[in-house]
Amino acid sequence: MRVVFMGTPEFAVPSLQALAAAYDVALVVTRPDAVRSRGKKLEPSPVKAAALELGLPVLETARMTPEALDALRGTQADVFCVAAYGCILPDEVLTMAPAGCVNVHASLLPRWRGAAPIQRCILAGDAETGVSIMRIGHGVDTGDYCAQASCTIGEKTADELMRELGEQGGELLARVLPSVVDGTAVWTVQDESLVTHAAKVSKAEMLLDPAATAHENALRVRAASDAAPARCSVAGKPVRVLRARVASDAPRVAPSAFEIHGKRLFLGCADGALELLEVKPDGKRAMDASAWAAGLRERTGAWERLA
Repeated sequence: MRVVFMGTPEFAVPSLQALAAAYDVALVVTRPDAVRSRGKKLEPSPVKAAALELGLPVLETARMTPEALDALRGTQADVFCVAAYGCILPDEVLTMAPAGCVNVHASLLPRWRGAAPIQRCILAGDAETGVSIMRIGHGVDTGDYCAQASCTIGEKTADELMRELGEQGGELLARVLPSVVDGTAVWTVQDESLVTHAAKVSKAEMLLDPAATAHENALRVRAASDAAPARCSVAGKPVRVLRARVASDAPRVAPSAFEIHGKRLFLGCADGALELLEVKPDGKRAMDASAWAAGLRERTGAWERLA
């Protein structure tokens, strides 16, 4: 079976690896090198790096140019597989391969269609999520699906969940692809009455807020990312919160107040306390919250949402 794979971020790498282990990957399409960290140096996408390690041909493009379309036609692939490529595919691409174009989506469709399904399922307090193998259509994640696999969310962070779902999606894609190509896959139409939308998460949504519950603030910390970090100000000092938990055993802390008890740092929320476990002060490295709290002059004071 000849396959074209399209993907860009870390989430897509396990799908590429699973396909390369089982089938003939004729071409890997990914977005061009970009500045991906704090430095100014251009870096390859995780998918490009993985493809080069596997010795696979790579096409870098941010849109389907005539040259890109010619390259896709030249592969004579049986099916195109996509995982978070980051480019709208025209009809010509969707119908170019005999078996069409299938996508690995990081949710149990029709729940969480859209750009940020992993962050949205955490913010909503969902108990489980998963991956879906779906046809790509004209709407955003509206296509029929032929396979799903689920996992519990628990206390996992967005990064942890992304890695787990990436592996799960790769395994599922490689397993069901033969049925997609030979036409025996059974496709399920999404129930429109159950649709929820996973809009991109903004930085403002991730800001910790004394007016929110401790649980809501804890969810923001778990759903946060480099692009939209969980931040607040404690004793007038801005800080990114990397790990935190609802502190059911905490002493009573007034909303908008912080208190240090022993080596533990608590933030008073609307209904209880949030304990900070790991933080990254602006301009400094990540550290245990207890180490950062030891450097604060006051043992109690105010914390607030950043503007």
